[in-house]
Amino acid sequence: MPSREERQLEAARGLVRELAAKLNVDAWVRLWDGTRLPLGESPKGNFEISVASPGVLGAILRKPSLDTVIRQYVEKGIDFSGGTLVDFGRALQEGEKSLKLNGRDVARLGVKLAPFLLARDGKGVADQGFAGEITGRNRKTADNKDYIQFHYDLSNDFYALFLDPEMVYSCAYYTDWSNDIAQAQHDKLDMICRKLRLKPGERMLDIGSGWGGLVCYAVTNYGVTAHGITLSQEQLDFAQAKVRRLGLEDRITFALTDYSKVEGSYDKIASIGMYEHIGLKNIPLYMEKVRSLLTEDGLFLNHAISRRAPKQKPTWLKGRMRPEKRAIAKYIFPGGELDDVGHSVSAMERAGFEVHDVEAWRLHYARTCKLWCERLTANRDAAIGYVGEEKYRIWVAYLAGVSLAFSRGTLRLFQTLASKSAKRPPALPPTRADLYR
Repeated sequence: MPSREERQLEAARGLVRELAAKLNVDAWVRLWDGTRLPLGESPKGNFEISVASPGVLGAILRKPSLDTVIRQYVEKGIDFSGGTLVDFGRALQEGEKSLKLNGRDVARLGVKLAPFLLARDGKGVADQGFAGEITGRNRKTADNKDYIQFHYDLSNDFYALFLDPEMVYSCAYYTDWSNDIAQAQHDKLDMICRKLRLKPGERMLDIGSGWGGLVCYAVTNYGVTAHGITLSQEQLDFAQAKVRRLGLEDRITFALTDYSKVEGSYDKIASIGMYEHIGLKNIPLYMEKVRSLLTEDGLFLNHAISRRAPKQKPTWLKGRMRPEKRAIAKYIFPGGELDDVGHSVSAMERAGFEVHDVEAWRLHYARTCKLWCERLTANRDAAIGYVGEEKYRIWVAYLAGVSLAFSRGTLRLFQTLASKSAKRPPALPPTRADLYR
């Protein structure tokens, strides 16, 4: 009679054969005994997924959830080599077949996986997830700082490994799909300034100013004065040091504060990649607050990741989180909630704004996250030195997953330009032509 180890290996080989027939992708699977099996018909590439022990499959079988898979990846029970996770994800998307299983498939696989039911994996690593409430649905203003600092206060040196030289951490803009990340982020900053029609002497507010890239660019190239706000101490320290280095202290200020606490009057306001942090229930108050800070002829540019609009009446205030969204909230972005663009535009109009332009940048973000993932993967050793291997692996998986989500349309991104009121002629030219000269 075959030993337990032999039965587990044979079951694993059978599982890979089943997956190969269903997926047919250009990749390999390496089992814990060194066996290398194709995940499609005659793969030519070098991408390889490794499974460290029978306990990995046992853990997934006992609790088949995305969180379990992420934990196995973080703990190196599942690993990959020969490419990035973006490469593998795109191969899955482009595969000739899908992983849709019928009842007979499930029953057959259940029998084949039986040898793993009692297989145990090794001792787990420390939990890398956010310790508090992750959904943000019951947030208070003070919670925003905890959410932001969990994500952004990892290490400026870590972010510098994959961001562009200006440390711009939002979707880049590709005037040519072959442009690198530095050129695309430069072009994004300039497009924002042009959409806002910045003029010398105007006062600009950047809500969620990050490492200061946008305000420094706007002040240097468009002659405005600017104020940026963030809830990340690491970002604030970096941005203030940059301003001192550039000699712009008399034209740029920063504050560590929540948007709800900002006072003053501004000609132009930008919110770039910050809208996702405010919480769906807070959108009406957010729009009212932003509008109250604008001068009468002011313009507001809102740049935000969004989701597809629900097919029925929205239930996003009480609905269950999808597994992939819960994983991102736990390990990467606690408190983040995505709106759909239709609701965002409606919220702007209800607050009194007049919307002038909505532009989709979905594929721009797919490429941005792909380049970030490649750059982080290429700097693996340095990244581990800054944040540890577990956190590094989570981030590689996150950037790859987000790139793929934008590629297939699960995630969207829109820039929406609005003026304070329809009662006054907007401070805009009659066409968009000036944006592309």
